[in-house]
Amino acid sequence: MRWPHLLVVLLVPAVASAQPITSSPRPDAVAVTIYRDPNRGPADAFNLRWLNGYALISETRQVHLPVGESVLRFEGVAGGIIPQSAIITGLADGVVERNRDALLLSPGNLLDRSLGQRVHLRRTSRATGAVVEQDALIRTGADGAVVLQTRDGIEALRCSGQAETLLFDEVPPDLSAKPTLSVRTRSSEAIDATITLSYLATGFDWQANYVATLSPAGDRLDLFAWMTLANGDETSFAAAQTNAVAGKLNREYAPVQPAQSRPINLICWPAGTTSDGAARLTYPGAPPPPPPAPSPAAMAEASDIVVTGARVAMKAQLEALGDVKLYRIPELVTVAANSQKQVAMIAQPAVKVALVYRQAMPVGGDFEASATRTLVSRNRTADGLGLPLPAGGLVLFADRDGRPILIGEGFVADGAVGEDVEIAVGEAPGVRAVQRRLDDNRAELVVTNDGPAPIRYEAEFMTDGAKLKADARLGARHGRPLWAVTVPANGSATLRYRIPL
Repeated sequence: MRWPHLLVVLLVPAVASAQPITSSPRPDAVAVTIYRDPNRGPADAFNLRWLNGYALISETRQVHLPVGESVLRFEGVAGGIIPQSAIITGLADGVVERNRDALLLSPGNLLDRSLGQRVHLRRTSRATGAVVEQDALIRTGADGAVVLQTRDGIEALRCSGQAETLLFDEVPPDLSAKPTLSVRTRSSEAIDATITLSYLATGFDWQANYVATLSPAGDRLDLFAWMTLANGDETSFAAAQTNAVAGKLNREYAPVQPAQSRPINLICWPAGTTSDGAARLTYPGAPPPPPPAPSPAAMAEASDIVVTGARVAMKAQLEALGDVKLYRIPELVTVAANSQKQVAMIAQPAVKVALVYRQAMPVGGDFEASATRTLVSRNRTADGLGLPLPAGGLVLFADRDGRPILIGEGFVADGAVGEDVEIAVGEAPGVRAVQRRLDDNRAELVVTNDGPAPIRYEAEFMTDGAKLKADARLGARHGRPLWAVTVPANGSATLRYRIPL
C-alpha cells in the first residue's frame, strides 16, 4: 500500500527540475536583407519553388525571463533558418544553448506526441447524423493504422464505417504551428527585456527586371528596372524594412534542418466495414497550405509601386556597402511567404545607345546566318546612365502609333559605372551575312540590309589572335580581327580577305 506514496516521491524531483518555457510568438519589428543566388547567371530566371539565395533577418522582440534557467522560444522565424548563424543580443547573462525546433504542428506529429494520452473521439453516423463523443487512449503513432483504446475495446481509427474525428485538449509543448528557434537562457533575476535576434535563412533571391523603350530614331532608350524580390519560405515578414544586396559574397554552404510536418495515412484491415485504402486525418486548427506563386500579371497588379510616365511613387535607394551595393526600400513592405514582390529600382530616361548588328564569324569556312541586334552604350552620366546595373533580364519595346510593340529580349550583365554596356536583344532577319570560300587562300563575306535605313554591322573573326589580310581596314576586339562597316539601306557590303595558313 506504500507504492502510490513512493511514486509521488520519485516524481517530485523531475517536476521541480523542469525548466519553464517562455514563448515569443512574433517579432515587434523586422528587417530583411536579401542576397542573390551567387551561382545563378543573369540569363537564368529564378524558380520560386527552389531558391538558392539567402537573407539576413533581424528581429526585435519583447520577452520576459524568469529567474534561473529557462527555455525561450522564438516562434515565427524563417523555416530556412541556419541556427548556427543566429546572434542574440539583449540578454544580460547570455545563452546556454540554442536549437532549431524542426517538429511543426501537423496531424502526424500531434498524434505521435500524444501517444498514450487521453483524447476525445467524436463519431457522426452517416445514416442519421447523430453525434457521439467518448474518451479514447492513443496506442500507436501515425504510421499505418491508428489504434485507439476505448471503453468498448481496441479499434482502429476511421475503420468503424462512421465519420470520426479526434479532438485534443492541448498542443504538446514541443510542437509549434510556426518554425521555431529555441534557446536555453540563464538569468540572475526576473526581467522584461528587449532583444534582437539576427540570423541567416535560405530560400530567398532577387533579380533586376529591365523594361526599355527605344526612341523612333534608335539613338535613345528610356530604361526602367524593377527589383524583384522572391521569398520561397513558409514565413511571411510583415511591415519589414527590406533591402537587397548586389554583388557576390563568399559564403560557405550550410545545411538546413528541414521542418518535419507529417500527415497521417490510415489503413483499415480487410475485415473493416469501410473500403480498404488511405484516408487523411484533419484536426481543428490545422494550418492552411501555402498559397500558389502568383502569375507575373497578378504580381504586377499587386505591386506597391505606381509608375505614371517618369513618376515613381516608391523607388529603392542605392547605397554603397563596401565592395557591394545595397538597395534600400524607403518604406516598410511585406515580404510574404511563397511569393514575389516588385519595387522600382532604376528610372533613366533618354539613355544614349547605338543599335549594332553583330556576328561571331568563323575564318574561311562557308557560313550563312542573320546578325544579332545589340544595344551598345557607356555606363556614364554623360550618356544618361552613370549608376551600377545589377544583372537581370530585359525586354525591349518600340513605340508604334502610340502603343508599345515588343521588338526584342535579352539580359543585362552586372555592370559598374564607366564600363561598356552591351545587350544582345535577338536576331535581325533583315540583316544577313553570307561567307563563301573563293579558293584555298581567299574568302568573301557579303552582308545585306533590307531595311529602310543604314545600319552598323560588326563581324568578329574567331582567329585566336592570328591577323587577317583584307581589302578593308580591320580593327580589333578581344584580341581578334573586327570588321566594322555601315551597310546602306536596301544595300550590301563586301569584305574579301586572305585565309591565314
